[in-house]
Amino acid sequence: MDKYNPDQPVNSKNWLALDEAIRIELVHDFHSELDLEMVDEALSLHSTIHVLVENQLALGIELIPETIAKLTRQGLNRHEAIHAIGALISEDIFDVLNGNAEEFSQKKYRRKLEKITAKRWLKG
Repeated sequence: MDKYNPDQPVNSKNWLALDEAIRIELVHDFHSELDLEMVDEALSLHSTIHVLVENQLALGIELIPETIAKLTRQGLNRHEAIHAIGALISEDIFDVLNGNAEEFSQKKYRRKLEKITAKRWLKG
């Protein structure tokens, strides 16, 4: 795999065979070509969150493929759906880092996945 496109599903076997740093680099390269106004540190974090979601998809983690499918049925493209799920993960990581939660809660994450809709995501 030499290119990443978030609007196209990755081959799970090939994706998981890559080193994590290579996955992040592929996602980073894709976003670098978009000419986003994002400092490199933010782009690196953004790429890492993308990889977290893609890894969960590739591993078939419960509710992740279903949530991507739901969000795309509701009008988001795959890339936007990855961002929506990535935002949920980021919120939970932020809570742990800021001491608002002791550990990542799988139960809380699951509830958020069940509740998220394209409409809610687009509202912000």
